[in-house]
Amino acid sequence: MRLLRILPLTLLLHAALPAQAEVYKCIDAEGRVTYTNDRSAARGCTAIDTGQSVSTVPAPVRRPAPGTAPSSSPANFPRVSPDDQRARDDSRRQVLESELEREESALAAAEAALAEQEAIRLGDERNYQKVLDRLQPYKDKVELHKRNIEALRREISGLR
Repeated sequence: MRLLRILPLTLLLHAALPAQAEVYKCIDAEGRVTYTNDRSAARGCTAIDTGQSVSTVPAPVRRPAPGTAPSSSPANFPRVSPDDQRARDDSRRQVLESELEREESALAAAEAALAEQEAIRLGDERNYQKVLDRLQPYKDKVELHKRNIEALRREISGLR
């Protein structure tokens, strides 16, 4: 019985032949090179020998010229003094912290509204799915405020 299972599988494996296609290299009148495996589109093209081995060469690494420092901004780009940058960073931190406080208070209000809605059971909500549908906007608002708080904390932690 086991032989009857193995025999068709063995025959199928021996019958499978490796896939192979003829590849043609075509050069048009403007000198552009294209490759195709479509015999009808390959008129006047040369067949490529498939017995060749494929080799790859990594691209050379570009190094800056000696004596020049790598710069991410052009030479005429306006520079900011360290004191001005520190003042900008401090004002940015204050703005982010005030935004964080507003988001935390909005989160507390959204959580209170969700808790209030969870305590209410309306008369037409015999089906529990109706309750879930009614509560979903409140849950979404809570999640939005949590994501905003997380993003603001990440932003504040990234400041120097």
